Amino acid sequence: MRQFDPWPVFFRREWRRNWPFLVGFAITGTIITKFSLGLTEEDAKNSPFVQRHKRKNKPV
Repeated sequence: MRQFDPWPVFFRREWRRNWPFLVGFAITGTIITKFSLGLTEEDAKNSPFVQRHKRKNKPV
């Protein structure tokens, strides 16, 4: 006799509850990655945020 496998039921139920979070997380991550990879060294030199958090002694 075949035993009942609860995993498909669990994943189906959880997907229905969590898909908006997962899709939003994926979209946000893609946007952040796209903008982060588009930054150049020149952008970092002109950025007030980078200048404010710049270390005096950079590790090599």
